Parts: sequence; C-alpha cells; structure tokens
Amino acid sequence: MAESKEKAWANPERHSIPIKSILVTQPQPTTDNSPYLSIAEKYGIKVDFRAFIEVEPVSYKEFRKDKVDILAHTAVIFTSRNAVDHFFRICQESKIEMPADMKYFCISDQTAYYLQKYITLRKRKLFVGEKTAKDLFEVIKKHKNENFLYPCSNIRKDDIPGFLKANKIKHTEAIIYKTVEADLSDLDDVTYDCIAFFSPSGISSLFINFPNFKQNNTRIAAFGPTTAKAVRDAGLELDIEAPMPNAPSMTGAIEVYIQSHKK
Repeated sequence: MAESKEKAWANPERHSIPIKSILVTQPQPTTDNSPYLSIAEKYGIKVDFRAFIEVEPVSYKEFRKDKVDILAHTAVIFTSRNAVDHFFRICQESKIEMPADMKYFCISDQTAYYLQKYITLRKRKLFVGEKTAKDLFEVIKKHKNENFLYPCSNIRKDDIPGFLKANKIKHTEAIIYKTVEADLSDLDDVTYDCIAFFSPSGISSLFINFPNFKQNNTRIAAFGPTTAKAVRDAGLELDIEAPMPNAPSMTGAIEVYIQSHKK
C-alpha cells in the first residue's frame, strides 16, 4: 500500500474533458462480450487492459510449515477462482483426496460453478451466498458447528475471519497463494483519461512502478470501499466509485460518469 501522500490534483476542470481512453488494471478478457468492449464501441473509447497485480503460488513445502491439516476440517470456504485453483493444487501435491462428505461454502454462483472443475458437486454439500461475504455469513450461521478451512491469499479482507472469530466458529486460515505487484516496466507510462482499480494492491503497484505518477487530468475509478480508501490515502482524487445503487458494476459506474459529464 502506498503511503499517504499530499493531495495535489491539478485541474478541477478536468471533468469537462471527455474520456477517450481507459486503462483497466485487470487481465485482458478471454471473451468478446466484455462490458468494457461495449463501452469502447458505444462511446468510441480506447480501452486497454493490464493486470497491476499477479498471483504467485505458495509452494507445498512452504504450506507444510503452517501445519494445516486439511482433512481435519469438515467445510471449506471459497471466495475466488484463485482460491479454488490453488487449494486443489495443494491437495494434489499433498496426495489428498477430498472426502465425499466435505461441505463447500462459496461466495457466489460463479465460484460454485468453477468448483465443478475439480469435484462433482452434491447439492446437500454445497452452500452459496448471493454475491458478498455478508450474504455468505447468513449461510454459515446455519452451519456454525462445522470446522471451517478458509484458503486465502497473503493479502485478504478481514471480513470472513472477523465474522468467524466473532461468532466463535471453529476455523483455520490457510495461505495458499500470494498477491504481489506486477512488473509494469513494459509500459511507457500510464497517461489515460481514466484508470480503473479493483484492490488496494493495485494502487500500491501503481506507485511502486511509477513513483512519480501525477494524476493531472486522469479520472480515477475504484471498486469497493477498501480500494476507494486506498485511492484517497495515496493522495489521489476519487472520481468514480463503484458499486453504486444504480450501477453495481465498474463498467456501469464509468458509464454513469460519462453520461453525467457529457457536454
């Protein structure tokens, strides 16, 4: 996380400058139906994608140092595809086969669907939140006697561990992958009309790779409250904050901004 910087955005009139280029700090979509590409076509905007953070696996040798007994648990919490991939990688390297009665708690339908890449799902063993961690809490409360395993990154939100601790639910955290700043030395600069961020790590990566970055006329977009806070802590002005009541996605929030600042 970048240290808090003195606020020094230069041009309050920049909101009158049309957005003609957007840098999305995530990997290039693998399909042609990305909502960012729809925005690009609809408004004649150049949209580039570049992941500002990368995922590195925790080795099996390193994992063993934490002495986590996977099979001592009766339930697993998954909050992302990365968690699913790296958990089953560790299982494979440990020569562990997950028992048929293991319960799986997934933060969303998308994560639950992805889980089918590794196991045959049984409805009575799969529990899914609607979208957020808070949604999943209500599901977990009904199974508070389980012994939960929470596979996660070295950088993770406090919401799930905090909830489990507060409700005295037996659980173990298992760090199975690491989130690190990407090497962006291949980029000449990051001069875009808008840059979209999705995590505090993305802000940290910006200043590690471009320590002299100045916001100038760039509009900054952030998804989620922790990312928004990181933007402000870095001395940047936050122009687009998602989700919004009328725009739950980043692309929706960007489009609302574009529409509201049309000349």
